[in-house]
Formats: sequence, C-alpha cells, structure tokens
Amino acid sequence: MRSLDDLEQAGLIPPPSPEQRAAADAFGVLLPPALARLIDPSDPSDPIAAQVIPSAHERTVTPDEISDPIGDAAHSPLPGLVHRYPDRVLLKLTGLCAVNCRFCFRRDLLTQDVLRDADLEAALAYIGAHPEVWEVILSGGDPLILSDARLNRVVRRLEAIETVSVIRVHTRLPVANPERVTPALVGALKSPKAVYVMLHCNHPRELTPEARAACARLIDAGLPVLSQSVLLRGVNDRPEVLEALMRAFVATRITPHYLHHGDMARGTSHFRVPLETAQALLRGLRGRLSGLGQPTYILDLPEGHGKVPVGPVFATRDGAGWRVEDPQGEVHAYGNAGSRAIG
Repeated sequence: MRSLDDLEQAGLIPPPSPEQRAAADAFGVLLPPALARLIDPSDPSDPIAAQVIPSAHERTVTPDEISDPIGDAAHSPLPGLVHRYPDRVLLKLTGLCAVNCRFCFRRDLLTQDVLRDADLEAALAYIGAHPEVWEVILSGGDPLILSDARLNRVVRRLEAIETVSVIRVHTRLPVANPERVTPALVGALKSPKAVYVMLHCNHPRELTPEARAACARLIDAGLPVLSQSVLLRGVNDRPEVLEALMRAFVATRITPHYLHHGDMARGTSHFRVPLETAQALLRGLRGRLSGLGQPTYILDLPEGHGKVPVGPVFATRDGAGWRVEDPQGEVHAYGNAGSRAIG
C-alpha cells in the first residue's frame, strides 16, 4: 500500500484529515501486506498502526529535531559510506525500504536509489585501504531489498578484503516481508567470515509464525540474528509489552541487543519516551527477565558523536565503597568486606 487512499480502501483508516494527508506527502506511505495484516482497525491505539500509518502529529517539528539526527553526513567520506567509529563502517547500499516507519531517523534521507556501481567500488576501495576497519555494516534503507545476486556480489567482495572480519546486515525484512528470506538469500549472505543479521522489530505481534520461520532459516544456516528495537510511546513503552518482546526474541533464538532511545528526527516527538521513564522500564526488566533478555538501552548522540548506553545505574560511589541497588529496589552498601543492606 502506497497511499492513504490505499489504506482507506483496505479499511485500515477512516477518511484522512488534511493534516494526515500533509504528513503522508512529507514522508510517503509504504506498507507491506505482512504488517498490514497485523493492524486492528477497530483499535485507535493499535501499536502496529502507530508505527506505519501517517499521523497528524508528524506535522509538529520541535526546534531540536533535524533531518540528519545522528550526524551521518559529518562522517561520510564517500557516497554511501559512513565512518564514525575507527573499527567499523556503515555501507548504505540503497535508500529503499520495505516499510516507511513513521519514526524513522532517516525519514528525510531515504530515496528510491541503489548505490551506483562506481560509488560501491569507491567504498570498497576505501575499506580495503583502511586496515583498521574490522567490521562492515550493510544498511540503507534495507539492504535485503536488493537482489540475491547483488547481495552475493557485495558479500563476496567484502569477504575478499583480508582486514574485514565481520559483516553485519541491518534489516526489517524478516518481519515486514518474511517470504523474502529464501534459501537463495541465505546463501547470498553466508560467508566463511562472521555474518550477523540485526533485526529491527518493535512489538511482539510482529514476530508472527512466518517471521519466526524466516529468522529460523537464517539462524539454522549459521547466521546469528540479534535485535534492535526503538522504544516508542504507545507501541512498546509498557513493562508487559517490553518484557513480552524480549521474551519473544529469546524464544525465537534472537539475541536482544539494542533498545534505542528515539532519535531527534523531524516530526517524531510524539514517539519519544522521556529518558527517566525509559530507565525505569529497563530497571524493571532487570528484576523480571533473565539476563538472556536484557537489551542495552542506547542513545545515539546528535551531530555524529556516537552511541552511548544510558540504561539505569545500579551502583554509585559512596566514599571508599559503593551504594548498590538490587532488582527489588533495596539499597546495599558494598565494599571490600562484602555488602549489607542500608535501606
């Protein structure tokens, strides 16, 4: 579905307002069937709809929201390449995605383009000339939009660069279009080098039987799958939803990795959860959920300064010792002689 008219004809939305149409004009509609089927149009607070259907709230742009909220441009030596951290680069193979997520931090930067062959060659030459680059992250858009042949060619070229040890693939396709994860796609991604798939998924309902089977095809082929989610108001900012999401990941053999604080993308303030609220949610997870299900809460600083963990702090310095809070909220003194409860 590529327009509000498509959504209305499918019965997913009532007649759109002018503000909603303006939001759709600013950042177009793109909704694949796999996600459309998950929407309950009778629920005005449906968490899947909130992620993918344009909202009048997108017309509100706060002064701190910008088009490039994590500063990719400041660290882009070549088209399609971002080199923010010494040991890894981001290779943006395409501006295409399978779904236009309304909170997308690249919503002003996505295009209908695929990285030109000349630009890809220049990026690969750059990677080969920088031996400190140990990991290459394939991103976009969504790289799994591309053909198996093109993906295979990119993976084989990276495989041939001796100093590259890890290839990471960032994607939403296993939940947005699970039938895309075919044996041919899996074969294109497999390599003697370490290949990790980073799945973007925000709500437990997205992990349908079809999505789980798609992930299993990757995992069974030796491609570890890790998760990255965004903490979103009205989607997954309740303890029971966040816990269910992390449990669903672990049960699907997906390793919970990052839970992102919402970036300062234009028109997304209605999604952002206050940092202290997020920390309280993560603190609650620590007491309720196995260590296998604990993601790292991450803030990607504006202007390209990088990612930092901003989850709850359980230990603070207290003179020569420490004050440590347990998962139940009780505070303990801790030092070389052991620990004791202090309140």
